[in-house]
Amino acid sequence: MTRCSPRTVLHRAAGSFAAAGLLAAVSLAGAAAPAQAADTPVFTFGGPAETALHPYPESGRPESSQFGITLYNPSEDEENGGFGGDYTLTFDLSGVAGVADVKIDGESGPDCTITGTKAVCEDWGIWPGSQTAADLVVTAADGSENGDTGTITVTGQADGAAFTPFTTRLTVGGPDLVMEQLPLRTELNPGEKQPAPITFANRGTRDADGVLLTLRYSHGLDIPQRYSNCEYTVGDPDLPDFGWTTALCSVEGAFEAGATYTLATPLTLEATERAYYDTFLYGIHENSAAQRTAQRAGAPYEQGTGGVLKAVPAKKGAAARGTDLTPYDNQQEADFRTENTADFVAYGDEVAGTEGSFVRADIGFRNEGPAWIGHIRSREDVATVDFTVPQGASVTSKPERCRAVTADGKYRGDQNSPAPRYFCNTSMTVRDGAGLDLSFELRVDKAMVGASGEVTVRHTFLKDPKLPFDPKPANNTAYLILNGEGDGSDSGGATAGGDGGSGGPSTPPTSAPDPEESPSGTAGSSGSTTSGGSSAGTAGGSGGGLASTGSVALIASGTAAAALAAGLVLFTAARRRAARHS
Repeated sequence: MTRCSPRTVLHRAAGSFAAAGLLAAVSLAGAAAPAQAADTPVFTFGGPAETALHPYPESGRPESSQFGITLYNPSEDEENGGFGGDYTLTFDLSGVAGVADVKIDGESGPDCTITGTKAVCEDWGIWPGSQTAADLVVTAADGSENGDTGTITVTGQADGAAFTPFTTRLTVGGPDLVMEQLPLRTELNPGEKQPAPITFANRGTRDADGVLLTLRYSHGLDIPQRYSNCEYTVGDPDLPDFGWTTALCSVEGAFEAGATYTLATPLTLEATERAYYDTFLYGIHENSAAQRTAQRAGAPYEQGTGGVLKAVPAKKGAAARGTDLTPYDNQQEADFRTENTADFVAYGDEVAGTEGSFVRADIGFRNEGPAWIGHIRSREDVATVDFTVPQGASVTSKPERCRAVTADGKYRGDQNSPAPRYFCNTSMTVRDGAGLDLSFELRVDKAMVGASGEVTVRHTFLKDPKLPFDPKPANNTAYLILNGEGDGSDSGGATAGGDGGSGGPSTPPTSAPDPEESPSGTAGSSGSTTSGGSSAGTAGGSGGGLASTGSVALIASGTAAAALAAGLVLFTAARRRAARHS
């Protein structure tokens, strides 16, 4: 997967938050296409429904705007669904004569020629999915006036294919809602609150009839007020791991061109007990049904029940940034670092099987909080589960996210045959109360008593394994105990363990951390997935137990002798259970 830059990540995290900042929502379909033969492909144009133009200046060169026209091939067959033929696109510019001057960016699109009020572009090949048809560069025409408007119509022609026409509107002038950056404190402590006096300006050429305030904040932040003219949703279809909360607030009023406004009562931004790395995005758009639909992006929203959120003229001296009719100045963002910790607790398993048999082992870790850990900007994985296979066993099936390595953790090209060690990375977030559950299938090659393999949750860098946010390294390591069903004559000792650097052993729990009893109280939500693809920490998670073998998870932090003793006790219990059921 291509790694995104921090700026790209946040624009993606905002979803339609920034992309929908055009004066009207993006329209992906034009007029209905005429009936076509069943085997004739039909391609659809897309682009902004409307674009605002900077008025023609009294002196100097006019400022341009740019937008793209896309072409969509609905075929789901990526290998054979492409259209391998020539096609022609025609842009009818007669509707914007005297309103706008139009050029086509030759570097990003096909070969195009503009003659009078018509532009013709020729190209070859339309692949499944969406692709750029042409990028248009537009400026207000000399002599145009504020409020002048017109349309451009795009059509296509090709042998053996059909195109739905598309129309986009250009308007000279318009409101330009610009969000002011808040002077927020970004180094916080859990429970700390601060005011967020949202302030915005209309630097455009006409009034805005109502505004839509959009607030998005990640899992560790909260705005406790729930206004009746706001609607709220938790989660993001594109980035579910982040646990975004989104508020869309429709604020009534005529917001005059040239004026600056602020909220009648500042919002309260709180760093919750689970805060660590967090982000707050806040933006402003002109309110409309199309804009609300674009911002909702199909997610379910719930109306607030509190008072009404209002905006009032700001005091003299308040100022926003410079004039700009582009939608990208409608949004601001802030990153926070909260002084907090997260306790990652490893868990192992105990399995029993005869020589030559296959057993399933469930291992992993749970985030016992209080903080969630999310690398929103860098998108780096939070941690790695480092698993050493017990003596006398070989892995026959591993989770997809795990990669085989050599015994000393070096690269291993062969990922199909059994390896002595496996590294399993989390995703870029691990929610409080969640974690990573991993299921391995092992073959018992040699029956041994109390053979053990180490399960450690650590930093993704092997040379620097310490988790910087975890104050309890003693419980970062657990063991997978393998008790052969032999007569014990070929018994071997457990691998050497440790207390994770705490300086002394501690009493290990006898079962995996239960997400339903997490100190964070947020069981069932996760930023990592189980080996089967479901959310870690849900009721359907493995929990580290094996009912068929009577196994329990073992978290160990003592010495090798303690691990061996535990293995012998568990082996004896397993033998007794087997005898009772024979």
